Amino acid sequence: MSRLSFTLALVLGLAVAGCDRGAPGAVQESSASSAPTVQIDPSEAGTPMPAMTVSDPTGRTLDLAALRGTPVLLNLWATWCAPCVKEMPLLDALASEYDGRLRVLTVSQDMQGAAVVEPFFATGGYARLEPWMDPDNELGFTLGGGVMPTTVLYDAAGEEVWRVQGEYDWSGEEARAAIDAAIAG
Repeated sequence: MSRLSFTLALVLGLAVAGCDRGAPGAVQESSASSAPTVQIDPSEAGTPMPAMTVSDPTGRTLDLAALRGTPVLLNLWATWCAPCVKEMPLLDALASEYDGRLRVLTVSQDMQGAAVVEPFFATGGYARLEPWMDPDNELGFTLGGGVMPTTVLYDAAGEEVWRVQGEYDWSGEEARAAIDAAIAG
């Protein structure tokens, strides 16, 4: 498949999938309202972190497979995805709260890369998050088939513990309990 064909397929796939739509069975209706509630999904537990490289706006790279020793919460997002944007301050607060015990890594899936990610981060004023990018969306398709936001927790050995597809309240007790349990081993 040519790069152009891949890009067109990606754009079409994202348009069809949209953001904040989980996999079948991952969304459950809330009894309090008609809004779907996203759940933590441990079905891919034990899967190693993909051996992929992401970059920041300055060209610095990060090899995901080399991240060992500290648990990693890997979040795939895009500037055009409203639930993704809503999660960013929550993820920044989480990164601050778990500093040294959990690395919160946000990776943009924006095809425009630094042109949209840099201004987004400048406006957001995030204290702990870094503007990592994957403009070819390779990581997005490897982890979630293009569903955004997708967030995966990896243990210190680089193996998946659980994932969330769709908007999630990272400030809630459920999130903290799940992260604390994973960090404790």
